[in-house]
Amino acid sequence: MKDVILTAEGYDTLKQELDTLRTERRREIAERIRTAREFGDIAENAEYDDAKNEQAMLEHKIAQLEERLAHARVIDTAEVDTSVVSIGSVVRLRDVDAKETLEYHIVGSAEANPAERKLSNESPVGKAIMGHKKGETVEVTTPRGSVVKFKIMEIKAA
Repeated sequence: MKDVILTAEGYDTLKQELDTLRTERRREIAERIRTAREFGDIAENAEYDDAKNEQAMLEHKIAQLEERLAHARVIDTAEVDTSVVSIGSVVRLRDVDAKETLEYHIVGSAEANPAERKLSNESPVGKAIMGHKKGETVEVTTPRGSVVKFKIMEIKAA
């Protein structure tokens, strides 16, 4: 597996999620299985089957998180180079045509969340602006095929 690039905040969030799944969620599902067993014959017990399926999905999610954390490379925001766009940067972009300014935090793909303005370095916009400097204009081809021009207005550490 390739390195999973995370900010310190993203790493902590994944660790907390893993801890919650290992403790609270495992306990809740074990209780559901125990309760379902009390209904009698488990061969025809939909509640039991549902709880066992949920348990399998939970264990899969736990294994995925453990794998991500084992291969995590945490970016130290104190060492982020603000002369170019890189992971850990907060970038203010101006859409040249729409005359709209947006600010994004560039993160690894594991913690990308466009709703929180966290852009992956592997997304079309993230990939296009990586390594560019303040004042440069970059063209981004969107997944739909249109071309958008962004001017990099500011780069700062998160």
